[in-house]
Amino acid sequence: MRDPAESGPLVLRIGREELLIRRRYEVISIVNDFLIAIWFAVGSLLFFHESTATAGTWLFLLGSCELAVRPMIRLARHVRLRRLRPAGLRGSDQDF
Repeated sequence: MRDPAESGPLVLRIGREELLIRRRYEVISIVNDFLIAIWFAVGSLLFFHESTATAGTWLFLLGSCELAVRPMIRLARHVRLRRLRPAGLRGSDQDF
């Protein structure tokens, strides 16, 4: 009998539609994270000059609000995948 630690990687088979949904939500999550970084970076730069500090504050607010989008993306993905799977079957719960 082989030691489980020596065996190859575990391969899980999931449906094509589930894989497409996971990929789409992963891309949405990556774009969201990228936008958050832009809002905070530009907002930080705008704080170097007093005349642009108000715009920087608005970008910080926008970035903070967009941080709330990430859990909404994860929840939407979870709900959508839950509709695909029969009760009791679990897929990967990896979040992006």
